[in-house]
Amino acid sequence: MATTDQPAQPRQPAGGEEASPPPLVRLLHRPRGYATGPHVLAELRRVIVSGDVDPGTAIPLDEVAAFFGLSRIPVREAAKTLLGEGLLEHEPRLGYTVMRLSDAELAELYTVAGALESAGLAAAVAAATSADDDRLRALHAALDESALADATVFARLSREFHDAMLAPSRMPRLLHMLHSAWNITEPTRAMSRVGAPARRLLRDDHSRMLAAFVARDTDRLLALAAEHTHRLEAGLGTPTP
Repeated sequence: MATTDQPAQPRQPAGGEEASPPPLVRLLHRPRGYATGPHVLAELRRVIVSGDVDPGTAIPLDEVAAFFGLSRIPVREAAKTLLGEGLLEHEPRLGYTVMRLSDAELAELYTVAGALESAGLAAAVAAATSADDDRLRALHAALDESALADATVFARLSREFHDAMLAPSRMPRLLHMLHSAWNITEPTRAMSRVGAPARRLLRDDHSRMLAAFVARDTDRLLALAAEHTHRLEAGLGTPTP
């Protein structure tokens, strides 16, 4: 009889044909060496936050475990951690699935994220240096035509731009809470799924925010950041006049 710490075996379809891995598993990256529980957790979090899997997508524990050559135990523990982070939900019959957010829940998270970002930006502007300005300029320059054409690249660079703008605040607990709120909204309203016209609007927002940041105009920056958040909440609509 197999022990519980033995690697899980992928399910096989009738007739002995090799099963195709579920879409979520195909997005995972396996380490060159031995996989660990923290690696499984980081990979599952990365895939969920990327927005490449839809809300309600099941987390196939056996297939994930087999992919990493592990038992179900570290995969189940990773799922429990992501449940606590608000990225997954659990139902007795369905198991773990990517969190579905109602419109009200999504609006609440954007309100929370907006308040946290405003506090972080105010502190960041007060402490920023010319080196921080240069870092932001370089990241914004990277949002060029090639980045606009690739939604995944744009989403990554956009997140890095916001992180760099907030970094001078030196408020790690606030930033942790803000990142958690951003992560929870991403599967429902994934930046990686917006079209090129919407990405151009976001880049224009970043241009105005960068100018206000470099000018150390806190009031202007906070107003632009709120406008940017409202655009994301509304599904990336027309710029506010």
